Amino acid sequence: MSQLCLWNTATRQKEVFAPRPGRPITLYVCGPTVYGRAHIGNARAAVVFDLLFRLLRHLHGETRVKYARNFTDIDDKIMARAVAENVTPAVIATRYEAAYRDDMAALGCLEPTFTPRATEHIEGPHGMIAMIAALVARGVAYEAEGHVLFEVAKFDRYGSLSHRPMDEMVAGARVEVAPYKRGPADFVLWKPSTPDQPGWDSPWGRGRPGWHIECSAMIRSVLDEETIDIHGGGLDLIFPHHENEQAQSCCAHDGAPLARIWMHNGFLQMGETKMSKSLGNIVTPRELLDAGWPGEAIRLALLCAHYRQPLSWSDRLLEQARAQLDRLYRAGGSRSGLPGSLLDDLNTPEALAGLPAGGDVLGLLGAADWFTAGVEAGTIADDLVRYREARAARDWARADAIRDALMAQGIQLEVAKDGSVTWRKL
Repeated sequence: MSQLCLWNTATRQKEVFAPRPGRPITLYVCGPTVYGRAHIGNARAAVVFDLLFRLLRHLHGETRVKYARNFTDIDDKIMARAVAENVTPAVIATRYEAAYRDDMAALGCLEPTFTPRATEHIEGPHGMIAMIAALVARGVAYEAEGHVLFEVAKFDRYGSLSHRPMDEMVAGARVEVAPYKRGPADFVLWKPSTPDQPGWDSPWGRGRPGWHIECSAMIRSVLDEETIDIHGGGLDLIFPHHENEQAQSCCAHDGAPLARIWMHNGFLQMGETKMSKSLGNIVTPRELLDAGWPGEAIRLALLCAHYRQPLSWSDRLLEQARAQLDRLYRAGGSRSGLPGSLLDDLNTPEALAGLPAGGDVLGLLGAADWFTAGVEAGTIADDLVRYREARAARDWARADAIRDALMAQGIQLEVAKDGSVTWRKL
């Protein structure tokens, strides 16, 4: 396969991705709501779309690809945590934005081209207030009791992304049941703020945006496109978030589709259950990193299944990933080149099964200190000298004693056929 093919959630089929002539390649991925540490399920989306970012840059040049991943820094969960800690919501958002950046960098994720914050795009010519005003002017949104809501019945393509009938969407929608709604699926674009809550002045009073309008406005603001090339996120975002994004963006932009291709990664599971904060069955990248797991092993574990398939998380999965990296580093795997299977909808299992090259695109095999990280060479230099001297003198008992003492410290000595001695951390 010589062309990049990607599964489009909207059409339920693989499609050849062809950049538009003379235009940048635009990719937007829904990022975290920063009220706590990201869990490893959140990290799967970051790693998957970092791989896509790397692949697009490899195929079309670094400067042509524009990748945006946002931070939702205004949200009821952020405000609740701020109240609990007696700090401002900005303190909470800033803290966990920094933590997210650190954790994803440790997993080998490149910094996106743009990392917009929701609060930076509420006002302005392409901001949320301007987009909501346009929707009201077009008659697809209405004001009610200090709220502004999108009227789902006015968009006849509603449900075309998730392929769900309206009654099922109404039953499954995470929307507030309120008497001021014209329809049960209508969703909030703007809501009032109390004096002690963050708020912005608007034509509908002081308030703050709903969740869905944030991404639509940030896409238009930072990528400067009404229709972007690829919109990504987790499987759980298809409905209602991405369905609602598509509806409001199409209506605000004269029917222009929000994205040419929609991509969604599968759930990460603990056993048979989806990992989620609400269920309390989460593990965070920071916990794994602090426990001594290399970030590269965590990344490989997240890539070992096809991105659209569910992935069961366990220590055994991590152990297998670290063992595979040991083998690849010993074999001297190359970072250049491109595993052709990645062109087939990011087929990482096939790419990893016979990985002779392509570590750079996969974000792997870049650690010069893979076998020695965390150990100061100077602390074992004298032991290495004594070991080599003992071997040269054929004093095998002394050599074995030195080797065993180092092994007890987590250092393994390896002797090549030519007699040279190297070491690595277990």
